Amino acid sequence: MNAWHPSDDVLRLVLDEHADAQTDEDVTSHLDECELCQTRIEQFAESSHGIRESLRRETMSGSLALDTPKLAAPSETAWLADFAVSFLQPTDQPDAIGKLGEFEVQSVIGHGGMGIVLKGFQPELNRPVAIKVMSPHLASIGTARKRFLREAQATAAIVHPNVMPILSVSESATLPYLVMPYVACRTLQQRIDTEGPLPITDVLRIGIQVAAALAAAHRQGLVHRDVKPANILIEPAVDRTMLTDFGLARAADDVTVTRSGVIAGTPQYMSPEQARGESVDARSDLFALGCVLYAMATGRPPFRSETSYGILRRITDHPHRPMRESQASVPVWMEHLVDQLLRKDARNRISSAEETQRLLEACLAHVQQPSIPLPSEVMASKRPHIRLAVLLAVLLLASIPLIATNVWNRSRTTQSTVVETRPASNPSASQPEPVDPDFALAGPVTESVWTEPTTNESTSLAEIDSQLELIQMQIESLQRSLEVNEQP
Repeated sequence: MNAWHPSDDVLRLVLDEHADAQTDEDVTSHLDECELCQTRIEQFAESSHGIRESLRRETMSGSLALDTPKLAAPSETAWLADFAVSFLQPTDQPDAIGKLGEFEVQSVIGHGGMGIVLKGFQPELNRPVAIKVMSPHLASIGTARKRFLREAQATAAIVHPNVMPILSVSESATLPYLVMPYVACRTLQQRIDTEGPLPITDVLRIGIQVAAALAAAHRQGLVHRDVKPANILIEPAVDRTMLTDFGLARAADDVTVTRSGVIAGTPQYMSPEQARGESVDARSDLFALGCVLYAMATGRPPFRSETSYGILRRITDHPHRPMRESQASVPVWMEHLVDQLLRKDARNRISSAEETQRLLEACLAHVQQPSIPLPSEVMASKRPHIRLAVLLAVLLLASIPLIATNVWNRSRTTQSTVVETRPASNPSASQPEPVDPDFALAGPVTESVWTEPTTNESTSLAEIDSQLELIQMQIESLQRSLEVNEQP
């Protein structure tokens, strides 16, 4: 969470490819999410390579999630098309704006900090494609090119229906690009923005597919590191969800890529360890998945603030707001499942993406057929409550004799002040009269004359009644809590 920014001299060294390898990596990692430094390096690149002013102004208009292409608004389409034409080859196709390699480019889909996404057509295979082209100001940085191409390598290693595949990659071109299938879809973020909280069945179905995609990536030793609704595509026609944008993906044992303290990812969906700039593993993706489930169910991410720094502090130092406080219709078991994914300590989260997928599938089966029991893991919250209730009830019941003993002792003390004593009626008798064991140690044998209960005794009895009433109220409160916890 530090505020490290490379100096102008360092940026120029990186831009001119004169920096050492570690500095290259550090700066490139920083550029992934720092708009300020992206603007700075683009200004330097403009002066050196003549990049268009419109690219600097428009490309930097995205959010912190700059690796995710932003769908182009109608007002942006014109300048994006003009920019695309500047690096495309001419074409004789009337429905195309230019040509890139073997692909006829038809339009601009969107843009982000790493580049723009074009809709293209591959004549040889007669199919539409999506082409992600790297921004010129980053293409001039050797390390940035490697990072861009890492997405293709990472994704190519994952063959799974819920992962957006890479069809081909061009590394030798002036501007590197990736080719992906063109899918008519929208992002999960767009759906949440439009609809707000999603039905619980949709939350579970989407969550299952994202968990399956992560499981496939983790089996290849890859950590996505940027799981968020904007990187989840929804294909309505086949009810399919695809995880995309593996540009930040890393091998789980890769500790040389990112400088310590340089944060990569989207703040609202980062894990605590990622927000602290520490090394991450697959469990970091599970935390992000928990954030996505939370956002789908409530319409908002679990950690919010006006600044990125504020978000990071909330993630690392503060608990998230309970789901049912944000959206009362969320089932208790769903809240508990997400709570397990959002635990601050990675060791305490659900163990794997496969396990998360299994739990989500079991929960969906229960929603579709209530006679099917929920998995015990999501109902585990009941057991601690029950154990606590039983323990507290036992302690409360055990306290009754202690209360009574205390009152009895106080009563004994009171009685000693009101007992009248007199000599025994036959002091010359050789055999003593039977003695009450309770008073055997009180001194010489006397006859006791009892008076009416005193005010102190009445007060002690009232205290017992008060304590018993308090115990009853506490037990009733526990019972109500358990009843709420049993709700589906």
